Amino acid sequence: MENTEIMTVEPNTQLSSNVFSDPEAFQNLFNIGKMFASSSLVPQAYQNKPMDCTIAVDMANRMGVSPMMVMQNLYVVQGKPQWSGQACTSMIMASGKFKNVHHVYTGERNTDSWGCFLTAEKVDTGETINGAEVTIQMAKDEGWYGKNGSKWKTMPELMLAYRASAFFARMHIPNSLMGCSVEGEAEDIVKAAAPAVPDIFSDPQNEKLMKEASEVFDNVTE
Repeated sequence: MENTEIMTVEPNTQLSSNVFSDPEAFQNLFNIGKMFASSSLVPQAYQNKPMDCTIAVDMANRMGVSPMMVMQNLYVVQGKPQWSGQACTSMIMASGKFKNVHHVYTGERNTDSWGCFLTAEKVDTGETINGAEVTIQMAKDEGWYGKNGSKWKTMPELMLAYRASAFFARMHIPNSLMGCSVEGEAEDIVKAAAPAVPDIFSDPQNEKLMKEASEVFDNVTE
């Protein structure tokens, strides 16, 4: 993936923060989206898709970042939009709330104890904040590691860092993610299998009761 850094945008943006209630502002937003959609420089997933570009521009406007950053780092997996791993870390750095943001690896490399957490220092108070630790054992316990095509087996170091960044972001800058998941999360979500509905007619005892009830009903109606 491309190593794209977030570029902050000056607060005095020309777009309204409530474009969907202002027809003129929405038209301006859509015109910008069409401009991006006609460019060969945007990612292929956004080319010739003015509505997708318009949504990306709106997200960028709300986040105060470059539209290109959103389009280069937001993509759809299993029908759900998700941020690339490096974008999540960059959001934390660009939020203005933290400094000295970096990952710390723990445990023994290439074992189940190998883990990672993101640590940062609050700008206003100087307090050090440590995010939740993610380990290979956690990945196995949660079923992330053993899935077919799982990147946890081939890129464990990156996956540990990406998931650590995601945990930190969800806890401390949830608004920046705008409800989207982070790289790998969508693939790791496994829907629980619905419990099997028992077939009452497969029980011999129930079959006997049904037969007796049918005989009684036949006698009454005769």
